[in-house]
Amino acid sequence: MLGISSDETLINKALGGSQRSWVKLVQRHERDVYNYCLRMTRNSSDAMDLLQEVFLAVYRNLPSYRGEGQFRGWLLRITYTRTMDFMRSRMRSPQLVADDAAEEEMLGYPSPEANNPDQTYQQYDAALPPEQRIVVELKFFQHLTFEEISQQTHIPVNTLKSRLYAALQKLKIQLEDRHVM
Repeated sequence: MLGISSDETLINKALGGSQRSWVKLVQRHERDVYNYCLRMTRNSSDAMDLLQEVFLAVYRNLPSYRGEGQFRGWLLRITYTRTMDFMRSRMRSPQLVADDAAEEEMLGYPSPEANNPDQTYQQYDAALPPEQRIVVELKFFQHLTFEEISQQTHIPVNTLKSRLYAALQKLKIQLEDRHVM
């Protein structure tokens, strides 16, 4: 209850014009939003762009936030929407995007995060379509229940479960093929 009220307090003060409260609210949630965007886009500059877009949208829509449910859920809904819009636009107009891991691989330098589970996941999630990747992200990295994911994405729970199972099967096959498991 204390965490909810502190977000609510910051929101009320920010709506009243307190720039300090707005900055505190952003600082409290920016890491989660950035990590979410990074795992979805697999590109740090795209994640930073999305982070800015998300918080700009939050700032513009903060007066419409009614305090129903947790602020974090509302924020993740905006993040999800912005990220999916970005992913759709990327699929419509693909670009040559060099990510840090690919660049390091080409140069022959090992990544310092080679044993990081997030890094391992990023290496193998490339074959996952966005609709499966988003379920993996929300379930395992944002720790949401299927019901919460369904509320955010407007996708039925059973469909989410099917997508998660399919994603896990693909990841398992990729890992087995590379003899990682």
